[in-house]
Amino acid sequence: DIVHQDDQAPKIPGCNNDFVLVKVQSWVGGNEGDEFVGVGARFGPKIVSKEKQATREPLTLADPIHACAPPKNKLVSGGVLLVERGKCKFTKKAKLAEAAGASGILIINSGTELYKMVCEKNETELDIHIPAVLLPKDAGQALRSLLTANTSSVGVQLYSPDRPVVDTAEVFLWLMAVGTVLCASYWSAWSAREAVTEQEKLLKDGHEVSLTVEGGGSSGIVDINVISAMMFVVVASCFLIMLYKLMSAWFIDLLVVIFCIGGVEGLQTCLVAILSRWFTSAAGSFVKVPFFGAISYLTMAVSPFCVVFAVLWAIYRQFPYAWIAQDILGIALIVTVIQIVRVPNLKVGSVLLSCAFLYDIFWVFVSKSLFHESVMIAVARGDNTDEDGVPMLLKIPRMFDPWGGYSIIGFGDILLPGLVVAFAMR
Repeated sequence: DIVHQDDQAPKIPGCNNDFVLVKVQSWVGGNEGDEFVGVGARFGPKIVSKEKQATREPLTLADPIHACAPPKNKLVSGGVLLVERGKCKFTKKAKLAEAAGASGILIINSGTELYKMVCEKNETELDIHIPAVLLPKDAGQALRSLLTANTSSVGVQLYSPDRPVVDTAEVFLWLMAVGTVLCASYWSAWSAREAVTEQEKLLKDGHEVSLTVEGGGSSGIVDINVISAMMFVVVASCFLIMLYKLMSAWFIDLLVVIFCIGGVEGLQTCLVAILSRWFTSAAGSFVKVPFFGAISYLTMAVSPFCVVFAVLWAIYRQFPYAWIAQDILGIALIVTVIQIVRVPNLKVGSVLLSCAFLYDIFWVFVSKSLFHESVMIAVARGDNTDEDGVPMLLKIPRMFDPWGGYSIIGFGDILLPGLVVAFAMR
């Protein structure tokens, strides 16, 4: 958001920097401490992009804390001044800090979000030569606690790493999404061809069977019609609003449970389909289980592994490499849905994707005017929770991006075109 909305804030001479995220690395007694993230101001010099170019400067708490008057303490010279937002302009704080000999200024925001420090149109004499960075309230309070709790020196480094030109995570994410659609589509076409071949054999043997064009008459297959394709927008919109309004820690836990159930079913279906080529006898032998009906021995053997796999992901989903298990469960679920749900003709496919097109545009862009933020993005990020987002998405860490994070793609962005591609393959 800092980069994308850059043109919305006014630029004037002396106050025309691009907004950049800034890393604030803390040091306590010569030991590396926590790292915080802030946003650079429109005014002041550009912040260096490489950590080795950033000098380590002592950090001093301003007195008075809002720095709207010359600092009383004499420890500022050559160091970075930590101040609180409020009572005067950002530019005044920076000028007073520079006049006192500070090499930079960190301003603690009154809220937990990042805020853009701009200049007013009527401001002049904006010749400021020290960098100014705004920190969210929690980061600023953490630095303030370091200063008050430690007798040893506290220092900081300010630098703003450049993002890579090509996000390799997005390239791999694209390959993973397209690969999922291709595998699911080939499997759908193979299943339909097998069903037709089996029906033709029965016809040759003199049995009476109803031959369908795509093998769509096989058990467990659901064909979408025009009405259900149009209803998708209504149902999906209602579900999205419910996610947006009820987004909280307990609701995320509920979504995790639902995702695990779907992931277990998907992983089980995929594993049984793969292993049945080698374990034909186990795949062809069935036993009746209460509430579930006839289940093959192979399915019973695979099911415990799938359940344990999903449960372990749910327990350890906050760990760094948990995204691998999430992607495996997600891909298996998507492939299974494309096998079960089918687009019967191009008319239904056109209606489905057209409705999804309008749905995406409305909830990503138009919803900002109604809810003051993009509902789709807020839900995907998992706002108001401690999670990285809802589990119904594929994700890959940005390993070569100094800012980290994940590149993500929602299941719908793979499923909906996947249904039409599978229809074309059949």
